[in-house]
Amino acid sequence: MSDPYKTLGVTKGATGAEIKSAFRKLAKKNHPDQNPNDPNAKERFSKINNAYDVLGDSEKRGQFDRGEIDAAGNPVHPGFAGGASGAGGFGGFGRGGHQQGGGFSSQGFGAEDILKEMFGGRGAGGFGQQARGGFGQQGGAGAGRGNVPKGEDVEGKVAVTLEDVVAGRKVSVKLKDGRTLAVSLPKGVKDGQTIRLKGQGSASPYGGASGDAKIDVKFVVHPLFKVDGNNLRYDAPIHLHEAFLGTKVKIPTLSGRINLTVPPKSNSGTTMRVPGKGLPGKSKAGDLLVTFQIHFPDKAEPELEALMTKWASEGRPPLEIK
Repeated sequence: MSDPYKTLGVTKGATGAEIKSAFRKLAKKNHPDQNPNDPNAKERFSKINNAYDVLGDSEKRGQFDRGEIDAAGNPVHPGFAGGASGAGGFGGFGRGGHQQGGGFSSQGFGAEDILKEMFGGRGAGGFGQQARGGFGQQGGAGAGRGNVPKGEDVEGKVAVTLEDVVAGRKVSVKLKDGRTLAVSLPKGVKDGQTIRLKGQGSASPYGGASGDAKIDVKFVVHPLFKVDGNNLRYDAPIHLHEAFLGTKVKIPTLSGRINLTVPPKSNSGTTMRVPGKGLPGKSKAGDLLVTFQIHFPDKAEPELEALMTKWASEGRPPLEIK
């Protein structure tokens, strides 16, 4: 059985903190999930656990230093150096590296807690059906990886047009790690929303699931439409005579132009709703809200000027502000 001090690479005068730090570094480096192609990784990892089982417990460490227990934590009896595994001790390895004997001691041993902290809740060397700090016949490297820490999330940003959103097009997103993904925009996506793509982040260094890709979506400002939730707003310019007499005008939408009836005597600021011509929603599309804005012609209109002059001369009362 190896000397636990040599196994952890510390001196006999090392402090408890130094021993713990050495164990953490070696356990992380030699973990079987970190070394899936190394057939000796399991045995090294178990030796490291075994060494910390002894040195990580001040009482056991004292017993070992006094020669009362061996490197496996078993009592040393006269004439039986390196005796069989005692109750609560950590068994050695027989032929072929198979573990013989008990599990970790339940008295003051901290390796399991440290490994849980390091590897996302797993016990000391425990994967699925792994037994007593080793690997059971059904375990093996990679078993029970649902509890292994996953890889890091990777961020990305994408600017999309309103036409992209309405058409449900795939957009190209460049992630911060340099990769480019083709992403389908979800129905009802919002400006400023973060889309999470599971498993598209960085690979886990421990053999667990990959992280996620987090995509921040930004709508490109449209020259005609303003976004209002799932609705779109559009200011439609009309002439004075069209507002007074009523007419039909062609209104742009994100899927083509449509005809819209302007009611007679429509004041500037009158808004009409066109159902289903807004942005896609999770259950239904939003609406297009068309607001009429009266525009006067740029060129001179003598007849219009004469009519306005006549109205002014008739002393019409000022409009009441409500």
